[in-house]
Amino acid sequence: MELYYSFSILIILAAIFSYINVRFLKFPSTIGIMIIALIMSIILVLLGSLTSKPLNDIASLIKEFDFTEILMGCMLNFLLFAGAIHINMSDLKEQRLPVIIFSTLGVIISAIVVGAGLYYTSNYLLPLINVHTEIPLIYCLLFGALISPTDPIAVLSILKQANVSKSLETKIAGESLLNDGVAVVLFAVLANLAYNPVVVATGRMDLSFAHIFDLFLREAVGGLLLGAALGYLAAYAIRTSHDYKVAVLITLAVVMGGYLIASSLHTSAPLAMVGAGLIIGESRRKLGTNKNSSVSTFWELIDEVMNAILFLFMGFQLLLIDDLIHYWLLGIICIIIVLFARFISIKIPTIIIPFKEKFSKGTIAVLVWGGLRGGVSIALALSVPESDYKETIIAVTYVVVVFSILVQGLTVGKVAKDIQ
Repeated sequence: MELYYSFSILIILAAIFSYINVRFLKFPSTIGIMIIALIMSIILVLLGSLTSKPLNDIASLIKEFDFTEILMGCMLNFLLFAGAIHINMSDLKEQRLPVIIFSTLGVIISAIVVGAGLYYTSNYLLPLINVHTEIPLIYCLLFGALISPTDPIAVLSILKQANVSKSLETKIAGESLLNDGVAVVLFAVLANLAYNPVVVATGRMDLSFAHIFDLFLREAVGGLLLGAALGYLAAYAIRTSHDYKVAVLITLAVVMGGYLIASSLHTSAPLAMVGAGLIIGESRRKLGTNKNSSVSTFWELIDEVMNAILFLFMGFQLLLIDDLIHYWLLGIICIIIVLFARFISIKIPTIIIPFKEKFSKGTIAVLVWGGLRGGVSIALALSVPESDYKETIIAVTYVVVVFSILVQGLTVGKVAKDIQ
């Protein structure tokens, strides 16, 4: 029952914060909830200097939940499916080349640039001003891998509020849905290199192209193929069921059962949900109005509720970071590094690859500023095994994510409007 009580408290807080945001702040719902949670976290930290009880009580509640497992093993699958089911496949096909390039080559370029930038900053730049947070190169690259993918949850929720063109929205949304596979492979390889006892002892790891390509095929391609198979099977069942309640149950079964299958096959469950959602969504558009609207309404509700809980979680994660103020300078520098890396990861492909569509400076600006980081990066940072550098990675990741969601998320619509 403890889990039930804890989850009930989170739902109650999400409802209260949502009401406060809609009634007074009037921000996009996810951003408003996160702002209120951050303010509450700061108040609790300040109260903690007087009496530790309220701080310890809330911190204990947050610690009861394994954020990485909850997000990566449950919520992400629901949220990705809910996002993918509303994307038009014909729009995505038109933008398939930039989406594929930005979600693969772009992530790799960004991870390398971020890793190099953090390594130079922590080991050479900050010591000049007597700030010592030296981080080995492998951990810098690990941070680059976890912070480089744009977060599909943050991106999709913010794009609903931003006034961007359809083609640009498809590029950003499509990339954010697909780039998890590459990021997971990079993160897994680098984490094994950093933490595997055999690798640490011998200094040897299989970094051959064949091994990494095999990981990518199993995680990314395997996940998408599994999702496609589940999607076609579910779409057929929905078409022949002629019952909207059964249609909703089928989509739930795809998400929950698909995760179990993907886990047993060691493929990417999030990408499987993207593949299934895209195919079911495309099939859904050809169905009758009642079935179409019922499934759509159900997944919009799921999307809203889980987004509210997720961003509430992210706001309260501040309570779990000791001495965040100690990392403020490195965090601010990393914000600049991540934005620069995002620019490079977009600019280089547009120069070397002959896209049919020319990328203007304005389009690149929106792609850079609209590349939000969110819960996926925090979850990966929290999943980093214990080491002397874990707290630094978590704190810096949190600073970048908060800036990304609050500053970039609130201004991406204005940036898009100014270039149009």
